[in-house]
Amino acid sequence: MDSKRQAKFARLIQKDMADIFLKEGYRLFGNHFIGVSQVRVSPDLGYIKIYLTLMNDKEPQKTVDMIRLHNKELRTMLASRIRNEVRKIPELEFFYDDTMDYVEKMEKIFEELHKQPKSKDEE
Repeated sequence: MDSKRQAKFARLIQKDMADIFLKEGYRLFGNHFIGVSQVRVSPDLGYIKIYLTLMNDKEPQKTVDMIRLHNKELRTMLASRIRNEVRKIPELEFFYDDTMDYVEKMEKIFEELHKQPKSKDEE
């Protein structure tokens, strides 16, 4: 269970990281749309897990790996935004949030179920 302090800090990080990806994402990662779906913060606020949503990306894991390569630069950008609000700039770790892929998969399954012809017993 997260404390109020962790939740407030997570919202701040989520907003700032989403803004960084929106403004600097094209320069760093090309033509990828990167969204921040969730942020988890450790109790000491020193470690952050950032879950990313990647829209229209054929190879999302490659994009996340590319983001991980730019971790230091992203952390520096985040530090410039939150330096007056924290004592220590937290370590960042990025993960791919596959929730949207799961939703799309389930929607396809439901569509297939509705397309199947009804048997004579069901009519």
